[in-house]
Amino acid sequence: MAADTITITGGTPLNGSVRVRGAKNLVTKAMVAALLGETPSTLRDVPKISDVRVVRGLLGAHGVKITDGDEDGELILDPSAVESAHFAEINAHAGSSRIPILFCGPLLHRLGEAFIPDLGGCRIGDRPIDFHLDVLRQFGAIVEKLPSGIRLSAPQRLRGTKVELPYPSVGATEQVLLTAVRAQGTTELRGAAIEPEIMDLINILQKMGAVISVDTDRVIRIEGVDRLEGYTHRALFDRNEAASWAAAALATEGDIFVAGAKQAEMGTFLNVFRKVGGVFEIQDDGIRFRHPGTPLNPVIIETDVHPGFMTDWQQPLVVALTKATGVSIVHETVYEQRFGFVDALIEMGATIQVHRECLGSQACRFGQRNFQHSAVISGPSALRAADIAVPDLRGGFSHVVAALSAEGASRVSNVGIISRGYENFFEKLTALGANFTLEA
Repeated sequence: MAADTITITGGTPLNGSVRVRGAKNLVTKAMVAALLGETPSTLRDVPKISDVRVVRGLLGAHGVKITDGDEDGELILDPSAVESAHFAEINAHAGSSRIPILFCGPLLHRLGEAFIPDLGGCRIGDRPIDFHLDVLRQFGAIVEKLPSGIRLSAPQRLRGTKVELPYPSVGATEQVLLTAVRAQGTTELRGAAIEPEIMDLINILQKMGAVISVDTDRVIRIEGVDRLEGYTHRALFDRNEAASWAAAALATEGDIFVAGAKQAEMGTFLNVFRKVGGVFEIQDDGIRFRHPGTPLNPVIIETDVHPGFMTDWQQPLVVALTKATGVSIVHETVYEQRFGFVDALIEMGATIQVHRECLGSQACRFGQRNFQHSAVISGPSALRAADIAVPDLRGGFSHVVAALSAEGASRVSNVGIISRGYENFFEKLTALGANFTLEA
């Protein structure tokens, strides 16, 4: 994005159509998976977002040739000339992304070594890489911590192992999958994440020649193979972006058709959307989300791993809940510091209290640990314009939606971070009739 600050004049409902493409949380991992193949891979429905540009740069630094296909959003990834990359190149391309940690398994298989710079990402809670490193050690990797980062090596072929996750972490599950598929022997992963993006990554790896079984009790077994081929795959749609636009329709009293969204992966969100009072229509090519034209209802939400209510869904929805008549409760159980974005909403006139106690149906792992992870939202509140700074990806989208639903002109800075996960964000706002201007 050329501009990093926008001025938004609120009060206009968002009406129109937007299209969502491949999920940010799948596409970037699918690109990394191409490193494992001996032949080129073709990935379709790739969005033009900054996280994709980061991974494209990292793959290029490691010798992967990437070209655009004939179809819009199609990438062809050729890993035939994979090579080690210099620390400086990795640092230059990685930026604040945490993706480099997932390069380790594939690079250890292809080159026998890998490097990781200091890792960043949205500041929404603790995302330690120590568990990733411990898992890689179990596979047989040697880990050396250097002043500039971490070097990993594999003098011998990595071997299968047994891993039990203390929490169904998506990142840790991806790490095991990308490492185990070419390790010698069988790997058993207990307590695995089973999000739709994880299942789509498994689909990709199976297309490449992997042998992976998923049990009903969150146990995944991977039988290592000697060789994997390239894949051809159309990425799963981005259900996080779809839910964000749905929440925007509620908050601005609008009507938005989200092309590319599908019911199966959004069932839990759709139930909550309906409880709030929102109206949706399932169509063959997408889902229409609209405000009911009557007061919204308060709800109690508890975020959880799949098939629960996604943590990435709660932030945009909180803005809509400030418009509901009554008291809503959101209990965040996935990330311990995800309510930093509500400070700006309070400044804009929202009545939100954040608590350390678990206000959900049961105590979570953050209880009694001094993390403010439960929010009480009282409404309806008439939001007013303010000058606010975007804190993270989903919080940033939420701030923009709050400004669109507020009275007056708001100045929102650091909006560039939104490009990490929302393709053509400003163009989509324009298509929906948003009233805003970009600062040069």
